[in-house]
Amino acid sequence: MKRDIPARSVVCDMKAVVLAGGYATRLWPVTRHRPKMLLPVGETTVIDRVLSGLEADDRVDEVFLSTNERFAEDFREHIAAEGYDKARLSVEDTTEEGEKFGVVGALAQLVDREEVADEDLLVVAGDNLMGFDIADFIDFFEAREAPTLAAYDVGSREKAKSYGLVDIEGEEVVDFQEKPDNPPSTLVSIACYAFPADAVRFGEYLAGDNNPDEPGWFIQWLVDREPVYAFSFDGAWYDIGTPDSYLEALEWALEGDSVVADSATVEDTAVGANVHIMEGATVKNADLERSVVFPGATVADGSVESSLVDSEADIRGVDLSGALVGSYTQIHQR
Repeated sequence: MKRDIPARSVVCDMKAVVLAGGYATRLWPVTRHRPKMLLPVGETTVIDRVLSGLEADDRVDEVFLSTNERFAEDFREHIAAEGYDKARLSVEDTTEEGEKFGVVGALAQLVDREEVADEDLLVVAGDNLMGFDIADFIDFFEAREAPTLAAYDVGSREKAKSYGLVDIEGEEVVDFQEKPDNPPSTLVSIACYAFPADAVRFGEYLAGDNNPDEPGWFIQWLVDREPVYAFSFDGAWYDIGTPDSYLEALEWALEGDSVVADSATVEDTAVGANVHIMEGATVKNADLERSVVFPGATVADGSVESSLVDSEADIRGVDLSGALVGSYTQIHQR
């Protein structure tokens, strides 16, 4: 479901890249055969929250959804079903985790493949749930006419070790450290970037035998060469990479409510907070809390808490907590 966001008037044309090429191995088996960006978060999906904002902003004239060969058809069908006008696929030549080019490597190939090197470029991760309007980020970028990143205070030095650490004076980034062992602060980059055309320097960066993987390494390199600015924001941000972070995002979106599809069958069941029961699922004589039951799955005579039960799974007579149940799995009490 696309968000109803008023269109912004055209100031300048820019291209956008939505990164959706990962294989989400930490969410397997639920994401073994589906992209994590299409996991439901309330009445929509993770990636639709990004695509809807880009669709509504007239400054963005084309959106490249960068994905791999394995999930290309899933995204192609989703784009068509949602009726996005700007979004189209840009497919990298990989089918499994070990073949990935790295994010910067994939971006360099996309820029060359789609011939967008001479235009302003917005890059945003399709698995990030961000608590700000992407149009506000573009406003900030346009006002500074320089590379810009979104920055968020994760509030924990332990968490900060997993991200690119941002050190700012005012709004300007004066130092950037990718995944530091001893972070001196908790302000991190969240994989949302905007680059003027002359800062789209992925090829130059890679030619120097630099790390092709995380985009933070490119930002760290860029900070040493030209001014980079930070769009700092408060509120929500979730990196949908683990079962717990996904369920935290679900909690944020549902705010204690539940979503039950009209075609689901729910009988003699206590549906607690932050539960999503999808189309065609059957839940009988059960207790559910903070969980997702995917299409066609069956849960009966037991409880499910903080768990994901994938499509067509059949769970009967057991209590689950913190579980990832793969599609077509059968778990029956003997």
